[in-house]
Amino acid sequence: MTRKDRYRFVIEYFNEHAPDAETELIYDNPYELLVSVILSAQCTDKRVNMTTPAVFEKYPDVAALSKAHFDGLFSLIKSISYPNNKTKHLIGMANKVMESFKGEIPMTVEELVQLPGVGRKTANVITSVIDGQPNMAVDTHVFRVSKRIGLVPASASTPLAVERQLIKEIPKELIHKAHHWLILHGRYICVARVPKCGQCGLRPACKYYEKLLSPAV
Repeated sequence: MTRKDRYRFVIEYFNEHAPDAETELIYDNPYELLVSVILSAQCTDKRVNMTTPAVFEKYPDVAALSKAHFDGLFSLIKSISYPNNKTKHLIGMANKVMESFKGEIPMTVEELVQLPGVGRKTANVITSVIDGQPNMAVDTHVFRVSKRIGLVPASASTPLAVERQLIKEIPKELIHKAHHWLILHGRYICVARVPKCGQCGLRPACKYYEKLLSPAV
């Protein structure tokens, strides 16, 4: 199977079986999504969703968050991984938004990465989820799944290299959705340690599964 055939199979499969794939983070506006994504680094969406209601109740918008004191915010997110750094990042992010963007969450990758705690992956998430921009956030799930299936070559050794390969091959109008396809597939089926190949509908196109079937040499 050629790489183009593999992409065609994967896209058709997900279009049929996960047409409405979306983030599992719970949010009502760009501010809430940005806070949630910053908190989600090396932490589960489930834990983030358990934590953010209290955060948004006390700090309902970016202006309120910009006035937060470290101890007050830290106490609300201390169950999250790396709470010290994330408390600093969230307060710094809010202050930067107020100072440089008039209190509005920016909606370009170039502007978002200027905010404390926001790297390229987070910026890609915000712009693709909120605005449907054709940006591909490559987290550990996307990185693992795309390489296992064979959507990207083994030589794509960095998240940026994987991102560039994926956006080159996936139709522009589907990129924002494909991000969720790969994340959710990696979270529930193509898991890190023991992938659930028996439950996977991508087996006919998967290089990893093809190797499992090949006799050892």
